[in-house]
Amino acid sequence: MSSTGLILITILGIAVLLYLIMHSKMQAFLALLIASIFIGIFTGMEPSFLLEVMEDGMGGTLGFIAIVVGLGAMFGEVLRASGGAERLAFTLVDKFGEKRSQWALGLTGFIVAIPVFLDVALVILIPILYSLAMRTKKSLLYYGIPLLAGLAVAHAFIPPTPGPIAVASVLGVDLGWVMLFGIIAGIPSMIIAGPLFGRYIGKRVHVNVPEHIAKEEAARKEAGEEKRSLPSFGLICFLVLSPLVLILFNTAGDVLLDDSIFKEVITFIGHPFVALIIATLLSMYFLGKRRGMTKNEMQSMTTKALEPAGIVILITGAGGVFKEVLIESGVGDVMGEIMAASGFPLVLLAFLIATFVRVAQGSATVAMITAAGLVSPILEMANPSQPMLALITIAIASGSTVLSHVNDSGFWLVNRLFEMSEKDTLKSWTVMETLVGGIGFLVVFIISFFIS
Repeated sequence: MSSTGLILITILGIAVLLYLIMHSKMQAFLALLIASIFIGIFTGMEPSFLLEVMEDGMGGTLGFIAIVVGLGAMFGEVLRASGGAERLAFTLVDKFGEKRSQWALGLTGFIVAIPVFLDVALVILIPILYSLAMRTKKSLLYYGIPLLAGLAVAHAFIPPTPGPIAVASVLGVDLGWVMLFGIIAGIPSMIIAGPLFGRYIGKRVHVNVPEHIAKEEAARKEAGEEKRSLPSFGLICFLVLSPLVLILFNTAGDVLLDDSIFKEVITFIGHPFVALIIATLLSMYFLGKRRGMTKNEMQSMTTKALEPAGIVILITGAGGVFKEVLIESGVGDVMGEIMAASGFPLVLLAFLIATFVRVAQGSATVAMITAAGLVSPILEMANPSQPMLALITIAIASGSTVLSHVNDSGFWLVNRLFEMSEKDTLKSWTVMETLVGGIGFLVVFIISFFIS
């Protein structure tokens, strides 16, 4: 088949994928599989070979993803149930003081969203926003935007959140490099989109605390209800940061250390599997058993954690199928040649593809996985270094973050929890998300000129 024919069929396949997700509301997992079959059949792949390719794509992706996302979900649920997220927020706000509480909330969101899903973290922490807004009479956005920016940055840029892990798995990039560049791009993104933009929008759009929340808070104060006992701040910081440090040590060891027993040990305990197993077991012991949690309660908690993780794992696996079909059908080679001739830098190309999918169908995670599947065949030809692959991963994450609007579930979650109009949600949440993605992309795009 001609190059033009392959490209046209791929475009039609992507159109089928977006149509199924947007119009029929079909689960992205099934939509990705259908789009893969469509492309495989119409590019002339034998049905039996197509099925083998799909099986290889699913298995090759899930071998890594299932373990990391599953462990991350369990770790996050233990942190949530123990009150660890609340402890971080209360302590940081107290330490920073009321005048700098925006910075404390941005940092809280940044830390908490590493192990905890964004929507869960927001539901846990929003009572703190309500309390601050009622105390100071300021707009809820003044405090909410910094928290949301911290949550959005970690959710998009920092493993073990599902999006960057999925992209890293599809592109074959070391998580340590992804974490390093995710932090480098995430810090300025969080500062500008969080405290700075929060101060700006908080003065121009006043959002009151929902009336029913204010009444409930007043009733609690009258009843004299005590806050539950929370774990220590130092313990929570240690548990959240320990797997990140171990993984970064592993990456640094590969670059800096010669072959030795010490390097083997660092490589082993710094592998994402082992690092997350250690963090999960420590959290179960210190936040579960030591705080009186029974075995049945622990079993119920970890089972509950795997429910939302399951669909993320399946969607990621379907993304691996999509990628493998693109490669085996020959579409990847054609796309690589066209993109090489275009002269577009790979980082910019990855960002633009992810942005297109994000705007079209809404879900950041699906946009990341789809964009990674489209970009990976091009990378097969370019053969970039691990640092460059990590920059491309963050560029995809950035494109998948910008321009959140009415087809994104996150848009409506914020809209309802803050009880804002759609117009005010676009002015605040959408602009904040676009700043996070846009600044993150600019940082990695600049760095890409210095990385071979």
